[in-house]
Amino acid sequence: MKKLLALMLALGMTVSLAACGGTDSADTADAASGDKYVVGICQLVQHEALDQATQGFKDALTEAFGENVDFDEQNASNDSATCATIINQFVSNNVDLILANATAPLQAASQGTDSIPVLGTSVTEYGVALDIGNFDGLVGTNVSGTSDLAPLDQQAAMLNELFPDASTVGLLYCSAEPNSQYQVDTVQGYLEELGYTCNQYSFSDSNDLAAVATTAANESDVIYVPTDNTVASNTEILRNICEPAGVPIIAGEEGICRGCGVATLSISYYDLGVATGNMAVKVLTGEADISEMPIEYAPEFTKKYNPELAEAMGVTIPDGYVAIEAAAE
Repeated sequence: MKKLLALMLALGMTVSLAACGGTDSADTADAASGDKYVVGICQLVQHEALDQATQGFKDALTEAFGENVDFDEQNASNDSATCATIINQFVSNNVDLILANATAPLQAASQGTDSIPVLGTSVTEYGVALDIGNFDGLVGTNVSGTSDLAPLDQQAAMLNELFPDASTVGLLYCSAEPNSQYQVDTVQGYLEELGYTCNQYSFSDSNDLAAVATTAANESDVIYVPTDNTVASNTEILRNICEPAGVPIIAGEEGICRGCGVATLSISYYDLGVATGNMAVKVLTGEADISEMPIEYAPEFTKKYNPELAEAMGVTIPDGYVAIEAAAE
């Protein structure tokens, strides 16, 4: 009887342990089922527009997943090589999705992985960024995202509305940013159709921005600056040159305009980030295949102006423009 009792107890313990093991395995399977996500964020540089896009993206994912999403947020300090290093680390860590905030991170992510979903934001033209000829709005790989491209013909028309008597427009941009070159080339065509003489002034990085901007201010009635990350990080340099010279700046986006511009036709980068985050939710939950998701564009564009600089330069702003609030200190 004692032997039989011992055998029964041993069998009972074995069954109990097996049941516990089964529960642990189920929990592990649930945890690995995709309910918990890790998202890598590579942002090119810290400035208002990119910061807002990142925040909108994170808010959209947090609203969808709550505490079940973790962000590995990295800033590349405006260096392409650092972008590649960050992306390689994300790939090594096998994150569930990558947000590439700006063109250089998008290029690094596109080259760094063909399996992890990559969503870009604050990227002007994906065909230019990814060297895709005759781009039709669909990348067709593991890459998609949102574009911050404002209607360049409308930006040119706005410049003409504010400065109809100007004759020369300086187009100032960073030559290291292919999307800046694209914007400048495109807007130049529209401005020349309106009768302006346009000259391009390119700088390679922030080190030669002041010298190039000084030349542009000396030779131009108005300066146009596209959506350009290097300019966005150095608006004080431009303001210190152009305001004393009395040369107004039309900017490609609101953050640049707040720092050194008179007016802009701009989008909400926060809303753009939210739209990108909503795309990410669909990708992570399997609701959508990223290779079939076309690039999305901002639905609204707003004419805005910088009250302080407009007054300082004696620029009369017509009805229909929204004043840009001063940056919080």
